[in-house]
Amino acid sequence: MKTPLILLAVLTGALGRAQATPAKLFDAPGEPRPAGAIDRAVFARLKKRGIQPARVCSDAVFVRRVYLDVLGTLPTGKEALAFLRDGSADKRRVLIDGVLKRKEFPDYWAMKWGDMLRVKAEFPINLWPNATQAYYLWIHKSLRDNVPYDRLARELLTSSGSNFREPPVNFYRALQGKEPRALAQAAALTFLGARAGKWKKNRLDGLAAFFAQVGFKKTQEWKEEVVYFDSVRATRQAADGTWGRAVFPDGQAVRLTGDRDPREVFADWLITPKNPYFARNLVNRAWCWLLGRGIIHEPDDIRPDNPPSNPELLALLEKEFVAAKYDFKALFRLILNSTTYQLSSVPRSDKPEAAALFAQYPVRRLEAEVLVDALCQITGTTEQYSSNIPEPFTFIPESHRSIALPDGSITSSFLEMFGRPPRDTGMASERTNRMTPAQRLHLLNSSHVREKIERSRKLRTLMRFTRGRPRQNVHGLYLAILSRLPTEEEVKIVGQYAKSPETKSFTALVDLAWALVNSSEFLYRH
Repeated sequence: MKTPLILLAVLTGALGRAQATPAKLFDAPGEPRPAGAIDRAVFARLKKRGIQPARVCSDAVFVRRVYLDVLGTLPTGKEALAFLRDGSADKRRVLIDGVLKRKEFPDYWAMKWGDMLRVKAEFPINLWPNATQAYYLWIHKSLRDNVPYDRLARELLTSSGSNFREPPVNFYRALQGKEPRALAQAAALTFLGARAGKWKKNRLDGLAAFFAQVGFKKTQEWKEEVVYFDSVRATRQAADGTWGRAVFPDGQAVRLTGDRDPREVFADWLITPKNPYFARNLVNRAWCWLLGRGIIHEPDDIRPDNPPSNPELLALLEKEFVAAKYDFKALFRLILNSTTYQLSSVPRSDKPEAAALFAQYPVRRLEAEVLVDALCQITGTTEQYSSNIPEPFTFIPESHRSIALPDGSITSSFLEMFGRPPRDTGMASERTNRMTPAQRLHLLNSSHVREKIERSRKLRTLMRFTRGRPRQNVHGLYLAILSRLPTEEEVKIVGQYAKSPETKSFTALVDLAWALVNSSEFLYRH
């Protein structure tokens, strides 16, 4: 592929020149203005530090960004063009409302929650396929129906029953240990954003007391397990004084009795609006999911000596989330409509703290699942998946999207290479989005990517509908791959390349697609 490499190099040079004057591609004209309380909190902190925020991103950047951040899906060329041609003043708000209603929303966020809740059939989690399928469908339905976060958390913490028939009990099954401390650490990580394994022993033991009476028992159905509150053991331990004292993470002690499941006591404390931990954890995670880093970073390492970069912003989001009655989509809508979220990725300050204070949108590589789905969408091809467990629910049709895979054990070589998390610990750091030399070589030189492009039905359809109109070919590819129209310089470069004696028209289109999917503009969120 020497010839496409030349095209890629030339296009990259053209893009670099465009980035030198970013208003042409990535920035909207004018200075950013606060659109609400979020922006006032962010801009006030930036002003105090003498940091100039980036400009607001262009429409082309915005439509791509929102689709990727909210749906894990590229907009089609038609969707991108319709947004670019829309002249209404509130089109960004309308787009946000629209994407939050789309069917891809629960697919993508079930993937995100699946990472956190360790939805995986195989070692070392060993949920097994039946339980994994039930757990995934419950998560997916909860997100589809926008179940309030406090209700979702309570169900995960307090449910009892068969892990095949009561999906939320898999919160306890999807762990590498069943002892109270392991259960307590999982609860702290998931609902408090805290790594309780680093807590002092007495603090961890105080939390573990709420989970000391969780029982596990097998059934006659192969691989089924029942999670339950062992009331007999609880009553006996309460009577002989071996129960121990339970302590909430805020230091408040409570005396447990044998007539009530301690998990309910903990859940009652956790989801009260006055709890300083519960809402903070979720809004910090949501901010990290949408803007690349937490206000407290890492998002699952909340502790006193890891303070928020903007305490006022974090407090505001907590307050708004509680006022919205833990509505997940309402929180997203609030963040997405802010000027802070809509800032360009082109910085206007070189101060090292600018990124932590959200002076610009952070550039970061697409997740493995999102990237391969985008390649399949652009080319009209499918992907093959595999699992080591030959049981029900492990066969996945090739047309199934990667973001909608229900089981972390169902995978592909592409997903493994591009940093899909193993789902062993539930920590955010398990997912790796750093670009590696192996990934670059795969995109540049693998038969996997090359054949997707060369056999693409969509490219042939584009050729058929734009026969004799080479400019429309280029426009169609840029809209499908980069969600924007090409610059005049880019059109000129491709036109000159297509006119070379050794280049056929379809070959030129294939080479252009190959060059664009290897560009940083495609591979990264910006």
